[in-house]
Amino acid sequence: SEIAYDIYTAEAALDAVGHHEAFGFNFDPSHLIWQGVDPARFIDRFPDRIFHCHMKDTRILQDGERSILGSHLQFGDPRRGWDFRSPGRGEVNFEEIVRELNHIGYTGPLSIEWEDCGMQRDQGATEACAFTKNVDISPSDVQFDDAFDN
Repeated sequence: SEIAYDIYTAEAALDAVGHHEAFGFNFDPSHLIWQGVDPARFIDRFPDRIFHCHMKDTRILQDGERSILGSHLQFGDPRRGWDFRSPGRGEVNFEEIVRELNHIGYTGPLSIEWEDCGMQRDQGATEACAFTKNVDISPSDVQFDDAFDN
């Protein structure tokens, strides 16, 4: 249902709208991970087009029998080839993502989109908020190599 789900389709979407300045991406690393796309590279490729960021995790469960496409199984079904997890409990490297977001000057929200069928939602919401606060590092205001200039 997404129109841009990897770097090439994101480029095609930008071309389709003539690179209009109002067109950007709701960056969701969980979907990139299960599709084999590096979220940090996506941010690096489209630094001025990341308008929003979801803190959402996913776990890939490939074993030679499960499809990466989900096999039309409901989320939470143990036969799925991937499924969403509470932030920090899957395969998304959120520290790398936040560092890259800091590098491009992103100042928007880190919005928790919580979908973990294997976890009680009150526990998950509390944990996801604490995790997001912990990983939301501020960029350095010091250029460490500048000390050598003095």
